[in-house]
Amino acid sequence: MAKHRKSVLLISTDPAHNLSDAFNQKFGKDARLVNGYENLSAMEIDPSGSMQEMMAQGQQGDNDALGGMGGMMQDLAFSIPGVDEAMSFAEVLKHVKSLDFEVIIFDTAPTGHTLRFLQFPTVLEKGLGKLSELSRQWGPMLDSVIGARGGLPNGQNLNDMMGKMESLRETISEVNLQFKNADMTTFVCVCIAEFLSLYETERMIQELSSYEIDTHAIVVNQLLYPKQDNPCEQCNARRKMQKKYLDQIDELYADDFNVVRMPLLTDEVRGRDKLEKFSEMLIRPYVPPQ
Repeated sequence: MAKHRKSVLLISTDPAHNLSDAFNQKFGKDARLVNGYENLSAMEIDPSGSMQEMMAQGQQGDNDALGGMGGMMQDLAFSIPGVDEAMSFAEVLKHVKSLDFEVIIFDTAPTGHTLRFLQFPTVLEKGLGKLSELSRQWGPMLDSVIGARGGLPNGQNLNDMMGKMESLRETISEVNLQFKNADMTTFVCVCIAEFLSLYETERMIQELSSYEIDTHAIVVNQLLYPKQDNPCEQCNARRKMQKKYLDQIDELYADDFNVVRMPLLTDEVRGRDKLEKFSEMLIRPYVPPQ
């Protein structure tokens, strides 16, 4: 991708980050150029782990999207299932929007975590709705606590906080529209030729369809290609099993998806040279030795 685009940002949202290991270079929550490239940057973020940090930063200034949330409202926010992950990821996207990249690639976690990531616009909408409902329900009590000026007990402002959360919801809506625009966003599924992985891939594709997110590519990884005279019984048995699920993948997806088959390599794919060599097989079909 970096060979053909002006600027590319690779973001890992998997809590078990591997970008640093893959590139033999330490990445963090800020975009950093990948060694050896002038137009490829990378960063590693944990959407579910940054909420407390964001709130702490919000208490020091007014520019953070969640600034002004006092301890009482923190407890209220954390009582809504999934809202911490949704709001922290929204803040990450606001940060990404301020950066100038032609293409942004999200390296997501396995199915369950990724589905939560895709659900965050809905989660946040529901969370903000619940906060508004509770605010109306407990309005008289809140008025007596915070006073006529709208200040929380620690000097922060409830009205400002609610306004910033509304601004955050607008950002979420914009991102949601981008996710559903097939000209701007597509999702590439990666699996292996085994039953559970195929099941999760089908589940993922169905969920993506329900979210109106485009997907038309599947990468099948770690395939064995033993030679016909190979005496390794385990290799041949595993290849036979893989072929069974490859046939199912072709039956299910060959008409509508680009299915890319990637071999199991003898070495780890780490470092620029090996990554570039591996990436070539994503473009040019791998031809196994006879």
